[in-house]
Amino acid sequence: MSGRLEGKSALITGSARGIGRAFAEAYVREGATVAIADINLERARQTATEIGPNAYAVEMDVTSQASIDAAIAAVEEKTGGIDILINNAALFDLAPIVEITRKSYDTLFSINVAGALFTMQAAAKSMIRRGKGGKIINMASQAGRRGEALVAVYCATKAAVISLTQSAGLDLIKHGINVNAIAPGVVDGEHWDGVDALFAKYENRPLGEKKRLVGAEVPFGRMGRAEDLTGMAIFLASKEADYIVAQTYNVDGGNWMS
Repeated sequence: MSGRLEGKSALITGSARGIGRAFAEAYVREGATVAIADINLERARQTATEIGPNAYAVEMDVTSQASIDAAIAAVEEKTGGIDILINNAALFDLAPIVEITRKSYDTLFSINVAGALFTMQAAAKSMIRRGKGGKIINMASQAGRRGEALVAVYCATKAAVISLTQSAGLDLIKHGINVNAIAPGVVDGEHWDGVDALFAKYENRPLGEKKRLVGAEVPFGRMGRAEDLTGMAIFLASKEADYIVAQTYNVDGGNWMS
């Protein structure tokens, strides 16, 4: 029985670990060939090897246009073109408004916003040249739906991703390219250990307490897992989502309604 993404070529940024890796594993199970695109090439190669022959590693730094272009070219050379892009690479930081640094601001916007925009642009150009359309999925966040006292810059970057998804979706659908986004809630994993440590610092909490509290507040009853997001990622990349344009879907256990 063939998968829902049989024969498709996908590139997933920041996919050597975490949510990106879960997407890659799910896509391969559905029949896609997946580029594990990551700034850490060694880790990307290890992940690709562990996933199997339908995954391969591509070195990619989303803050470098040359690196973005080289990664897209590598996918074209390997598979003949790109059908699906997931803009997953992102960075988190937090601080009170009076302690935000320009360095933190510049880094987060460079990766989370400019990285997503210019990777999306490069993938769209490739898709347009090929003339077969495509699917682009941006990773937003429930943080992009509202402000948070300590998380101003990250929230702003994810709000920007939602807005870019809307504009790009409206512009690119005439080329048969669907642009949509996924907004996760609190997702457990290595990433959240770092988030918890930052909250512990600024809210004067013991390590692990913030993570426990946010998990308990999710209506579903627990924090999300990377695997909870894969169904939406498969759906938005599939033919079933052809009529869905410029939308951002919350996959967050009921944390946010919009």
